[in-house]
Amino acid sequence: MTGGAGFVGSHVVDRCVEAGHDVAVVDDLSTGRREHVNPAARLHVADIRSPALDDVFRAESPEAVIHLAAQASVGRSVANPHLDADINIMGSINLLECCRRGGARRVVYVSTGGAAYGDTNVIPTPEDHPTRPVSPYGVSKVTGELYLACWEALHGLSGVVLRLANIYGPRQDPHGEAGVVAIFTDRLLRGEPCVINGDGLQTRDYVYVGDVAEAGLLALQAPQVTGPVNIGTGVETSVVTLFERLRAAAGGRGEARHGPARPGEQRRSLLDASRARRVLGWAPRVGLDEGLRRTVASVRARG
Repeated sequence: MTGGAGFVGSHVVDRCVEAGHDVAVVDDLSTGRREHVNPAARLHVADIRSPALDDVFRAESPEAVIHLAAQASVGRSVANPHLDADINIMGSINLLECCRRGGARRVVYVSTGGAAYGDTNVIPTPEDHPTRPVSPYGVSKVTGELYLACWEALHGLSGVVLRLANIYGPRQDPHGEAGVVAIFTDRLLRGEPCVINGDGLQTRDYVYVGDVAEAGLLALQAPQVTGPVNIGTGVETSVVTLFERLRAAAGGRGEARHGPARPGEQRRSLLDASRARRVLGWAPRVGLDEGLRRTVASVRARG
């Protein structure tokens, strides 16, 4: 598994280990943390762009790969599109070639929902909607999807793409690539005001990281399922509403301030996850209020 020391990846590793799989992790630890890696998994510190990835494949001979390693910051992709493309496109090609040479037959490629579809009037958005990314990050992740489909056709790989909604939960760093839940939680528990961009009525589909980990396991174990699969709750929540519910989970204290809107930010993002239910048997189990409560509790426990 690539990116298995990161926020989402470490949860997917935990779920795969729990299900009895033998798991090896590749992570360069640029954003991931060694302590997040399940002790039952073997960690290889390596960059997915590096020739050293071939050595990992020779040592481990994986039957299947879950690919989560990525440059995942939209802002960084705008500031440095060359780096974004190098990691997300060239790194993915290197991984696919290692799969081809090493004999791995199944690839679960973790992609993006909102950044792939862009602004759309089709809400909730299904997988057959055209992809219209408006950031280099969205472009690079969709390009990775296309390369996976190409390797399926050329080399017989079995590939599935998980297009994720907005993920939140324990282990998400409030800095760097963090989502709004991690940022707001950190600020609320520090007694600092939360900044809402624009009017706060922009909406997202917030899905708990444990549910995403379950989707990763189910996709790994369903080799007959190919193509894109949305992973989301189908519930649309505004940033203002999210703040109020998160403030309640944190004890009812804290304030929000409105800042300028971010240029190019999507107004609405909501995924149609009916295909995940149909082909994977997946459905979200953790509602937003429960997920926020767990997130706040984990940050408090971490001190």
